[in-house]
Amino acid sequence: MTDLATAFFATHLPVLPVLLPLFTAVALLLMGDEGVRTGHAGPMLGRRRVLSMASALLGAVLSWRLMAEAATGTLVVYQMGNWSAPFGIVLVVDRLSAMMLALTWTIAVPVLGYASGGWDAHGRYFHALFQFQLMGLSGAFLTGDLFNLFVFFEILLIASYVLLVHGQGRERFRVGVHYVVLNLLASGLFLIGLAIVYGVVGTLNMADVALRVGQLGPEEATLMTAGAFVLLVVFGLKAAIVPLYMWLPGTYAAACAPVAALFAIMTKVGVYSIIRVHAVIFGDAAGHAAYAAKGVLLPLGLTTTVLGVLGALAAHSLSRLVSYLTIASVGTILATVGLYTTASMSAALYYTVHSTLAVAALFLLVELVSSQRGDVGDRLQPAAPVAQPVMLGLMTLLAAASVAGLPPLPGFLGKVMILQSAAATPMHAWVWTTVLLAGFFTLIGVARAGSILFWSVLPDVQGATSSGSSWRLSAATLGLLALSLVLAAAASPFKRYTDAAAAQLSDHAAYGRAIIGRADGSSSATTRPYRAGAGEVKLPGARP
Repeated sequence: MTDLATAFFATHLPVLPVLLPLFTAVALLLMGDEGVRTGHAGPMLGRRRVLSMASALLGAVLSWRLMAEAATGTLVVYQMGNWSAPFGIVLVVDRLSAMMLALTWTIAVPVLGYASGGWDAHGRYFHALFQFQLMGLSGAFLTGDLFNLFVFFEILLIASYVLLVHGQGRERFRVGVHYVVLNLLASGLFLIGLAIVYGVVGTLNMADVALRVGQLGPEEATLMTAGAFVLLVVFGLKAAIVPLYMWLPGTYAAACAPVAALFAIMTKVGVYSIIRVHAVIFGDAAGHAAYAAKGVLLPLGLTTTVLGVLGALAAHSLSRLVSYLTIASVGTILATVGLYTTASMSAALYYTVHSTLAVAALFLLVELVSSQRGDVGDRLQPAAPVAQPVMLGLMTLLAAASVAGLPPLPGFLGKVMILQSAAATPMHAWVWTTVLLAGFFTLIGVARAGSILFWSVLPDVQGATSSGSSWRLSAATLGLLALSLVLAAAASPFKRYTDAAAAQLSDHAAYGRAIIGRADGSSSATTRPYRAGAGEVKLPGARP
């Protein structure tokens, strides 16, 4: 019985990060929401917290297990219903998808712990919606099909619509309307882009599209490029790049702290999608459509970084400052991806993990600090002294130093990798200037905010201390900050991982053989394990 369970677990491991939050969410919905509207943690809410946290912890274990397997070079293809690609739906676990999956679940655990400190009692069905959000994120990172990428986008977005207004309030409803309308428009554009791609190559399987696009003639490639740019607009809106970023500062600033922290990974879904589509499908093997976005991705990324940093300097509240830093980090990542080299891709992946952890921790810190400043909240103006100046000051200093890129923190290491990868490219002067100046002005912005929060105090005014004094909230925030320190300590092995992930992304032939059977794009009913640039391929439950 044990051997049977072990074999079942090993066979279906790739789909479990999607099914686990789905079944957990259904169970949470069946438990109801009695007692939530009172704002107090009753017995039923306590049971929901235990179930939700147990699911998050198990999901983190599963995601790290998949990442450990991907680190060996094993590319796992899971065929839904045993239907082979490109006709069937497949989930693909390579180094990139495993890394993003592990990042998602690793952030989810402390964020959920923070929310269980009281925020989950401010609205209905928080834990169920949180699990649906994790389901959408996991599916988006694992799917090997563009249409199912759209499906999982919609799942995570529907959950985010409700999570955004969790706790209610006029401002949340106002920005929530804008957020919903923009994403509905983006969803419509997504379908148009998919229709163009499917009309040209007759498939939406990512591996199949990547192999067929290189065989297109000039006229078909032109139409395919148009579809690629439509998808770039969609993914650019999700990632919040220029000129599609104006929705993010108000939206993230209005969301409650744990929701904003979880949303830190949502912008990276857009970044991930751009990497999959524009750096892989429309990479060097795309023939006449090769490097479709090369002329715009780098300048868009650099401009996004500049405007994000300027927005942080001009921010009048701590939440908006962190929101603009989120935009700046996305710009830095996409500018690095836009260099289109293996070294730059590796640096971008490392910086993605760092920036997501740092931004998520900062959003939690915003609420910790603002709760101890009375009615002023997170506005950058003199207020009551915080009740825990040493602890909160050190936590803010650590997070700010990392996001600004000070040594020896992971932000510094990530920027060094970016500068090194850009040194041999024609655009190195622009990249170096932007990254270095952005780091300098980020340091000025966070130093200004810190001086106001912890030095410009009004001693005669009493602040609110109950929320900031909670050990649960502080422990969750410290957990995220500790993960940043672990990333710095493990920089060398993780850099080897991102190097291998970048190399794996460029091996289109191996990716094609793993998913559809052959490197020339023709399908095959049988796929055997092999060793190639992408490593060993394993198909759980594949037909003999």
